[in-house]
Order: sequence, then structure tokens, then C-alpha cells
Amino acid sequence: MSDLVGDARNLSPSAQEALRLRAVAALAEGRDREDVAAVFRVSLKAVDGWWAKWQAGGRDALVARPRGKRVGEHQVLSEAEQAAVRQAVLDHQPCDLGFSGQLWTRGQVGALIAKLYRVRLTEPGVGKYLRRWGLSFQRPDKRAVEQDPQAVREWLEETWPTIRAKAKGEGGEVLFADQVGIRSDQVTGRTWGEKGRTPVVRRSGNRFSVNAMSAISTKGRMHFMVFTESFDATVMCQFLDRLAGHFDHKIHLVLDRHSVHRSRKVRIWLADHAERIELHFLPAYSPELNPDELVNADLKRNLPTSSRVRDQAQLAAETRRFFRRRQRQPHIVRSYFGGPHVHYTLNENYLSF
Repeated sequence: MSDLVGDARNLSPSAQEALRLRAVAALAEGRDREDVAAVFRVSLKAVDGWWAKWQAGGRDALVARPRGKRVGEHQVLSEAEQAAVRQAVLDHQPCDLGFSGQLWTRGQVGALIAKLYRVRLTEPGVGKYLRRWGLSFQRPDKRAVEQDPQAVREWLEETWPTIRAKAKGEGGEVLFADQVGIRSDQVTGRTWGEKGRTPVVRRSGNRFSVNAMSAISTKGRMHFMVFTESFDATVMCQFLDRLAGHFDHKIHLVLDRHSVHRSRKVRIWLADHAERIELHFLPAYSPELNPDELVNADLKRNLPTSSRVRDQAQLAAETRRFFRRRQRQPHIVRSYFGGPHVHYTLNENYLSF
């Protein structure tokens, strides 16, 4: 580029290639080197260099080539070393390998590289490797340490397909249910504010709460009950009775292993209504497998508890308003089943009946 003058400096690589070829063609036709330099607005040194390259290597010697290092050229870590570090990041937490914490940062990965290969990289350098390996900085999913991975696999591969097949064979329907508590002083999400000054959200100093139970199906159906008393077996039986009244076929209800769901009073109710509802329990400590958990998160995001609600009755009314709105939006109810951990519920065989 240093031999180019004037506008030629601003040309793209392909345009510069065309300029070189045209200049050499002019020289080959017998034009003086000074005339060629003047016409194409380049230096004599450039003209002489192009002509020398043409004579030595022909057209290929003048073709534009990508600048910079080739991918992988002069990398500090070999391909095998890179593969080993990448796999260690995917398979382990930092604390598994003698470092602090559970989350990989560029600094932690750099420390791992230094420990394994005695090579010290800057954090931007580590970041380049991470991106090259197809990794990105993400918010991790949380899992209870008590969760049994084998039980989760059995649920996905055996238990759930059996429930689905049974419901289909009986002409019934599968719903997922969960309960949630809503407090008046709950504030979720983020807001914009001036740097250095934390925004203030004003709320009632009188704390109160309500509870809700909901059930949803992949067909976009939603049923709910809002109540102010504590969640116990009596409330659960009331919810089951109300839920059964909305259907003329059997319900297979999937929920977590809350002690109330498995209480003696609930078992007695189920025995008396075996033809109407059957309960199925998710693996322990596995809320991510229940799409109704996404309903609860949606409720807490959209409930205006911080300003408009002044007492328990208003909080209950706002909660009912949310559920009734979602009942009129079956496309949103269906979307709760689209998350990566609950997508297993959207099986073609199940959706066809």
C-alpha cells in the first residue's frame, strides 16, 4: 500500500488488483513506465515492482490475497490443547479442577490454561479462543444438588411417554399444575435510572399475600383458583373438584411432590374420584420439567404489586385478572410448553388426540 498514491490508497483489494493488471497490460503494450505511473496515479516503484512480479510469476503474482494470519496460524495453543481446554470447560465447574467458584470466566479459563500448559494469556486473548471454540457467555440454568439425573432420564424416556399413552388410550387429557404465592412487597425485574443512584420503588408497608393454583394443557387451556388461606389438603381437594367439573373426560394431572399433593386426604379424594382425575408426580427437585412454573414466573413479572395494590383483596383481584387474561390468550398458554426444558411435552402423538 505504501507505493500507492492519491485515490489509489482508498481502493478495495479487488480494485487494487484490477489496477495492477491494467498497469502491467499497458507496460506489455509498450507504454513508458513514467506514463503508466502518471495515468494510474501510482509510484514508479510500484510500476517496477508489478512488472517484476509479472515476469516472475505471471498473473497469479498480481492477484489479491487475504491479509493477516491464516486461521490457526501462530496460535499459542495447539489444536489438541485447545480441544482439551474446551472440553474441560464444558464438562467441569472451576471448583472441580481446583479453582474457586462454579462459573467459568475468561480469567478462570486463563488460569486453567496456565495450570495445564504454563502459558499465560490476556483475558481478550482467552476470549478469542472461547469464541473460536463456539462458546458464549451465558446465564446458567440452576439445578438442585439433590436432583437425581437418573430419575429425570426415567421421567423423560419412560414415565412421561407412559402417561401420555395412557391418557390417549382413555380419551383423556394431560394437564400440568403448580401452586404459587404472591406477596405485596414483591418487586421483580429491572428499571432504568441515573448512574450512581439506585431507583426507588414505593410500595405499601402493609405486607400481605395471596396464593394461587393453576393447571395448563398443550391445547392452550388454563384453569386456576386464587385463595387467601394457606395451601393445604382441603384447598387441594377443592381445586381438584373444581378442575374435574370443567371436563367430561378423565384428567391426568402432573405436578411436583409437594407433601400436600401426596397427603392422606388428597389420596382419599382421588380414590373416590378415580374415574375423573389421576395424579402423576415429577421427579424430586425438578421444577424445570413443569411448564406451569413458567406461568408463575409470568404472573410475578406482570402483577402490579408495587403501587396499585393496597390490600389483600386488591392483590387477589389483580391475580385473578392476570389468569383471566391468559385464559383468553391460548397462544400464550401454549407458548409455556415451548421452553427448552419442557419441550418434551410437545410430542406429535400427544398433540394429535
